[in-house]
This record gives sequence, structure tokens and C-alpha cells, in this order.
Amino acid sequence: MTTPIMTLMIAAVRKAARGVQRDYGEVSSLQISVKGPGDFVTNSDKRAEKTLREELLKARPAYGILGEEDAEVKGTDPDHKFIIDPIDGTFNFMHALPFFAITIALERKGEVVAGVTYNPITDELFHAEKGTGAFVNNKRMRVASRRELSDSLLASGLPNRGDKDHAERRAEMAMMQAKTAGIRCLGSTALDMAYVAMGRLDGAWHDGLKPWDMAAGILMIREAGGFVHGLKGEANPLYTGGYVATNADLLPQMKNVLADAKKLKV
Repeated sequence: MTTPIMTLMIAAVRKAARGVQRDYGEVSSLQISVKGPGDFVTNSDKRAEKTLREELLKARPAYGILGEEDAEVKGTDPDHKFIIDPIDGTFNFMHALPFFAITIALERKGEVVAGVTYNPITDELFHAEKGTGAFVNNKRMRVASRRELSDSLLASGLPNRGDKDHAERRAEMAMMQAKTAGIRCLGSTALDMAYVAMGRLDGAWHDGLKPWDMAAGILMIREAGGFVHGLKGEANPLYTGGYVATNADLLPQMKNVLADAKKLKV
């Protein structure tokens, strides 16, 4: 059984997914615009966001909406806001790589209380509500239990040519590579975080993000027994631009490596 708000959010992502699934693989016919260096948007992104906004506001017209591709809507209810990303991993989508997701979170008074992330190609639907646990296709998720960073598989992101902190990102990657069993750069923060929640990844970190990249993932990881902090130690990373996420044993180890990386430029 799901609550009315979760039913609404799941229905919205599934409806938006129809167009995304139709467009997937049509690489030569995608209409693509450049938002900035290494930052792209397709017509499929725009159509999916339009669908999400329409479905959510039809049922909750007083709520605000913050999304990647269109202007923020200030609702008459100041306590509730949907945070949406129609395709997290657009560059993967553009190349027919099946690692991207549609994601929605509900923020209440500054805290994420519900989240849905859906990969429309693998048909994996991740969802969580505060206090009720986190699930993938209705199976409960738990973060991995590894205790040593040397045994762990982590995920992060590589900067594109438009980012400014290449040296710091390289330093982080170099130091993590020396401490872990492996690192993956998969191209979708929303799915990275969902994979941490379900234990496919032992942890993840990323900088240079927007709230819609990580909102749902923050809640999923916490509801799956994990921890998510801002890169400067913030308890609520939603608007800080980055995160580090893992279990209780690995969290201090990852934080120590990231702190050391700030002193190193490669």
C-alpha cells in the first residue's frame, strides 16, 4: 500500500516515462539544445518535465515546483514543493546509454519527505517516504554493510569542460582510487544514490549538483539505513551543491579522503 502522495508521484513518473521510452534510442532524430559547456537539453527532457508539472499540479495545485528545465513555480502553500528532474543523465540518454532516470521529490518545510526515481529502460522504480523505509520495485532496500574502504565500490562524477574545479576533482579521484576497490562514473546522480540505497554501490560522492539531482536520493539512502552529508559536513546537503553518502562505517573514511584531497592538486 502506498500513500496518496506516493501514488501521485509514481503515476506522474510513469506517465512522463512513456515519451522518454519512445524517444530512447532515436539518437539521430533527437532535437538537442546546448545550455552551456557540456550541458545539454533535449525536447524529450522538456516534454517530460511538462508532463510531470501538469500531473503534479493537477492533484496538488497549491504546491510549488522546482525543476531543471523551466522556471520555479511558487505555490500558495509555502510549506510544500515538488523538486523534479525529467531526465537525470541527459547525456547518457542522448547516446542511448540506459543509465538515466526520471526523479521527483517532495520537500516539506525544507526537508525531503517523499521521493521517486525511475529508470524507464530497466523498469526499476525506487521510492521512499520519511519513516516508512525505501524500496525498489516494492522490495525493501538496505545500504551495503562493508566496513573497509579498501573493499568498497564507490561512484562519483567527472567534471565536464564547463566546470572550474578540475584539479580538485582529479585530486579526489586519485586519492579515492588509492583507497578503494573501485570507482565508477556512471552519469546519473539520481541512480548513483538509488544504487547506494540498495547496496549495489557502497558509497558515492559528487560536487557541482543542483537540488533536483539529489533530492529523492537523500531520502532513499537515509530510509535505507545510510547517511548523506554535504561535502563540508552539512546535515542537510539539498542546497549545498554536493554530497557524500554511504553507511556509518565508511562515512568517516570517505570524509577523511575528501578532506585530504583538498590539499592535493594533480
